[in-house]
Formats: sequence, structure tokens, C-alpha cells
Amino acid sequence: MRRGSEVRSAAGDARAIGVFDSGIGGLTVVQELTRALPNEQIVYFGDTARVPYGTKSREAVIRFSRDNVRVLLKERVKMIVVACNTSTSWALAILRKEFDLPIIGVIEPGSRRAIEVSAKGRIGVIATPSTVNSGKYAQTIQKLLPSAKVFSKACPLFVPLVEEGWLDTRVTENVAEEYLAPLKAQHIDTLILGCTHYPLLKPVLQKVMGRGVALIDSAAETAREVKKLLEAKGLGRLSRRPPHHAFLVSDEPEHFRGVAKRFLGQDLPHVRRVDHV
Repeated sequence: MRRGSEVRSAAGDARAIGVFDSGIGGLTVVQELTRALPNEQIVYFGDTARVPYGTKSREAVIRFSRDNVRVLLKERVKMIVVACNTSTSWALAILRKEFDLPIIGVIEPGSRRAIEVSAKGRIGVIATPSTVNSGKYAQTIQKLLPSAKVFSKACPLFVPLVEEGWLDTRVTENVAEEYLAPLKAQHIDTLILGCTHYPLLKPVLQKVMGRGVALIDSAAETAREVKKLLEAKGLGRLSRRPPHHAFLVSDEPEHFRGVAKRFLGQDLPHVRRVDHV
């Protein structure tokens, strides 16, 4: 504890922000965090050995999420961002009870923003099957705005399309048209991208939905939430030294490096494989 206090008193709180995801999609959150908080250090853990979470049971997702938090605690992070929508759906409340540090998920920030921009309160959500089945987006939105109408659609093929780099192909557009047709039929005016892979498909999704539908990127909204929390709790990093980011995975670091370039637009210097606690 004393060592942590010294770190905080010397330079605000110089410890890193921990971010975990089931695989690589959470890098969209990392990208937004580095934009919103360029002075902060980030430790990212992708559970690439057990991806995807979107088709796993609730019990498995909770167990995996606990493991991921323990991995990041070994890196002495000051807070944790659950960048996985599925983990946020099933495990966030449990993690907050069991671990003594600030933990933020991606569902509440995206839901709040959707309500702010929606003119008619007709909000669509696209996500993995597990996130959709949890009902967390609909519950969160309707708690904040009881009159809202929420229409959800599972889009499992979007994740492999993104990881293959098929971001703007005709195949991807055809899949998007098929998935989004029921939401268009409901005349939604706002669409939440409820999986961290989906922001890479924004151009295709906007084309299919039309310019009259606002797309909500939960990654960007989560970064704003993190910034507010750090400011409110005085946990910001004050050091003038350039931040150093670390990237950890549970399997296949070289594959992660290759796909990560599509998310971050740059090569990662080093990716370290770690075992679950």
C-alpha cells in the first residue's frame, strides 16, 4: 500500500489503466482511451485462448472475467475497463462486488449516449448472441428512459469478418443488409454498436442504415466515462514522461499483433503471452 501511495503522490496516480476483452475487439476501446487520455498508460489483456465469449454460457463468462481481472491486478493497474460487451453483460456487477478498485463496463456509457441523441426513443442494438440474450442494453436504456423502445439483433458474423479484415467488401455489406433489415423495419433512429469489433464496420453500417440513423460507438463513450472518473477521483497520471502501453494475451501473440494493426493503425512493438492466474 505504501508503495502505491508513493506512486500517487509523486505523479498523481502513475499506474496504468487495465483493459480486458475476450480477444482483440477491445483495442477499439484502447484507441479511444489514448485519444481521450494521451498521458495515461494502458495495460491491455486479450483472452485470445478462450475467444469468443459471445457464444459461451453465463457461468463461463463470469469465470473468465474474474481470471482476467486477476491478470491485470498482477500488473498493478489503478482501474479496469471491461471492454467486452458480453463480460459487461454477465459479470460487471459481480466484479465490482469482488474487487476493490474502480471497474467500468461498456454498456452504461453507450446506453446513456444513445438516449441523448435519439429523437424518437426508438433505439436499436446490435451485439453478440450472448449480449443480446442477457437483455442488459434494453434493461439499462429503459431504466434511464422508460418510454424508449429497444430493438436488439444478434450479429455473430460481424466478428470474424472484422478479424479477417473484410471491412468494406460486398460480402460484408450483404451480411449487414440481412442483419439490419429487421431494425430498419422498426424505423429506429439510433443504433448502438454493442460489440467492440463493430466500430470498424461503421462505413458499411451507416451505408446500410442511412444517414438518418445515428451510430453509437460504445468505445468512444466508455473513454469519456473513464476520463470523468479519473478526474473525479484524482487518479490521473501527471508525469510528463511519455506513457508506455503493454499488451498481453493468453495465446498466439503473433497473430494478435497482425490483427491489431487493423484496429490501431500501427504495429505493436511487443505482445507478451501470460497464463491465467
